[in-house]
Amino acid sequence: MPELPEVEALALDLGGRLTDRAVAKVHVVAFSALKTFDPPVHALEGSFVDDVTRHGKFLDIGVGGLHLVLHLARAGWVRWRDEVPALPPKPSNKSPLAIRVVLDDDTGLDVTEAGTRKSLAMYVVRDPADVPGIASLGPDPLADGFTVETLAGILEDAGRAQVKGVLRHQGTIAGIGNAYSDEVLHAARMSPFKPASSLAAEEVQTLHTAIRDVIGDAVARSRGLAASELKGEKKSHLAVHGRTGEACPVCGDTVREVSFADSSLQYCPTCQTGGKPLADRRMSRLLK
Repeated sequence: MPELPEVEALALDLGGRLTDRAVAKVHVVAFSALKTFDPPVHALEGSFVDDVTRHGKFLDIGVGGLHLVLHLARAGWVRWRDEVPALPPKPSNKSPLAIRVVLDDDTGLDVTEAGTRKSLAMYVVRDPADVPGIASLGPDPLADGFTVETLAGILEDAGRAQVKGVLRHQGTIAGIGNAYSDEVLHAARMSPFKPASSLAAEEVQTLHTAIRDVIGDAVARSRGLAASELKGEKKSHLAVHGRTGEACPVCGDTVREVSFADSSLQYCPTCQTGGKPLADRRMSRLLK
């Protein structure tokens, strides 16, 4: 799933390609992806791209005073095309291609979504705040206003909720997903199941530093990369996420996993849980 660093890099890459270029056509291939009807999609056509920005994990392409907003969800991605096929794509909710944006020189971009579970979302709005997911976003973890005190208030308000879930909740902190929450907690040497409001002042400071360092470093590494390089860059620098059974790069212990209905988390027992493996209920059921 693209998270803040990848969407930040996508916005930078696409901004250099799209800004001051005219949108000739927008093809909505997967109609289930389109979440708005006013303004209509064709209102974008014939207008110039003003800029490309992000809000949390939302990509925002400004076009002639309107906004084409994309949420790439779990398996979405954006691919640049130096040449767009002459024939328009046929509408289909089964094709990996969800949206095609064609520019005035027949270059463009394809927005795709792998797999059968379709969650990618596209909005055409007059103001980004008209997108419910953007309107409800929490603070950006790289913004100047995201202070230690801000994080302390978020954790206190979360009560006994697990800190992993607090980091992932977009209405609490914008842009951190499953992968980078694992990485942040590993850097902070903190259990993902630790109750949010139980953190002492020094632990809040440690967690804040880990958030700023892990997310900031990932943004710095991704900056300037083309969209085609971002997935590989992200995977190559993950310490624990997606590395179940491998050695922790800090202490050498085996990275372990806890599985849920539709996701999983990874952690290092030595670094994060005092050497004790966390209960994995899915695995426990399989062993009965």
